[in-house]
Amino acid sequence: MDAKTAEAGIIKVLGPDEGNSYWQPVPANGFVRNLFNTENTSAQADYSVLTQTVAPKCFIREHTHPDHEEIIYVVDGKGIARIDGVEHPLEKGSAAFIGRNRKHHFLNPHDEPLSFFVVIMPGGLDGFFAEIGRKKEPHQPAPEPFPRPENIAEIEKRTVFGWTDTTYDPKK
Repeated sequence: MDAKTAEAGIIKVLGPDEGNSYWQPVPANGFVRNLFNTENTSAQADYSVLTQTVAPKCFIREHTHPDHEEIIYVVDGKGIARIDGVEHPLEKGSAAFIGRNRKHHFLNPHDEPLSFFVVIMPGGLDGFFAEIGRKKEPHQPAPEPFPRPENIAEIEKRTVFGWTDTTYDPKK
């Protein structure tokens, strides 16, 4: 047996209701399901893998990741990825790679949810969602929209965000 065979990594399989899920505050609403990360898989690569569902008529604020690269793959619904000011239509089967320091956000102007699979490298996005969200249980109905934490700027700064659009005003 050679050294590579002796050092086989772990195997982890999640069922449809497993993983930590969190309801998300305005303006995205919807929810995030954290699947895998460096910590829960003991992987050598630093990453986070999750799914995110953006509620109908909602959006993810424009932002950058100065030290992270992001991949999204649309698993259901339709929407728009606005990257560096250019709108890219999204639908089931669409994919996007977003390099470091690219301004981007996702919009769902439709009446159905927009769901996508996300890989971010290095990891950390899963911790952000856990910190700003509310624990979601399987088959639980969506809560009424709720505000972001008052210290959202501090949370963003110490997790995976560089610049974020702060002009969103939930009172408008």
